[in-house]
Amino acid sequence: MGLKVYIDGEFLDEKEAKISVFDHGLLYGDGVFEGIRVYNRRIFMLEDHLRRLYNGARVIMLEIPLSEEELIEKIREAVRINDISDGYVRLLITRGKGDLGLSPRSCGKPSVVIIASTIKIYPDEVYEKGLKVVTVSTRRNNPDSLSPQVKSLNYLNHILAHLEVLASGADEGLMLNSQGYVTECVVDNIFVVSGGVILTPPTNAGALDGITRKAVFRLCAQEGIEIRESDLSLVECYMADECFLTGTAAEIAPITYIDERPIGNGIPGPVTKKLMSAFKVYRENYGTPID
Repeated sequence: MGLKVYIDGEFLDEKEAKISVFDHGLLYGDGVFEGIRVYNRRIFMLEDHLRRLYNGARVIMLEIPLSEEELIEKIREAVRINDISDGYVRLLITRGKGDLGLSPRSCGKPSVVIIASTIKIYPDEVYEKGLKVVTVSTRRNNPDSLSPQVKSLNYLNHILAHLEVLASGADEGLMLNSQGYVTECVVDNIFVVSGGVILTPPTNAGALDGITRKAVFRLCAQEGIEIRESDLSLVECYMADECFLTGTAAEIAPITYIDERPIGNGIPGPVTKKLMSAFKVYRENYGTPID
């Protein structure tokens, strides 16, 4: 049997899980989403994810038709029904069915979609040997035009960047903002280690305030590691002692080459490995039980 997908109050077989072709989430990318991990039958950092979801919906004046408590129960139910112990939840809120015009006023009730499944974006050896990253020419959207804190259904900026990564043969891409500073990777936050201090681009430079990014700040406080936000140039990344990225799907993964330049000695560094180990413990015990 296939997955059971939640759509607007019903759990449907994945073959029957459909939305209207007139949904403005499809027509215009009008909606918000979250990608959420499940570890050890716990939904990881669910409250943080939902806070970001509801905040993003508020920005685009999209009223989620479920309360936070109701949505939590539906997510838990989706994970239980699909028997997910360790996996991934994709939660989408679309503007809903409307007409072919742009205006959201033509849309009725927003739609809620919950998919509970699994995900793996990097092979295991990446976490042992590190990622090769290239700088892409596609610039991150200007935060004055579209805030990165709104995880909208329109990911074309990211897709254009990822096409460059695919063409280069690298594992990930590094994106700059209009001022030429590093913002983040295509779909992950980036961190460098320099002189024992961890630096990461500020969110007002165009970086998403990622959920795993938040976990890293908490782990650094726990482990006594200094961490702070700072504008980063490409040169500072090249000169870093270590580099790593974070994301819901990627977790914490070392970066060992940027634009064919080895970072440090070209292998995952001690600070990165310490945080990777600490995260494995943290993820197993911090989350909302599904039962």
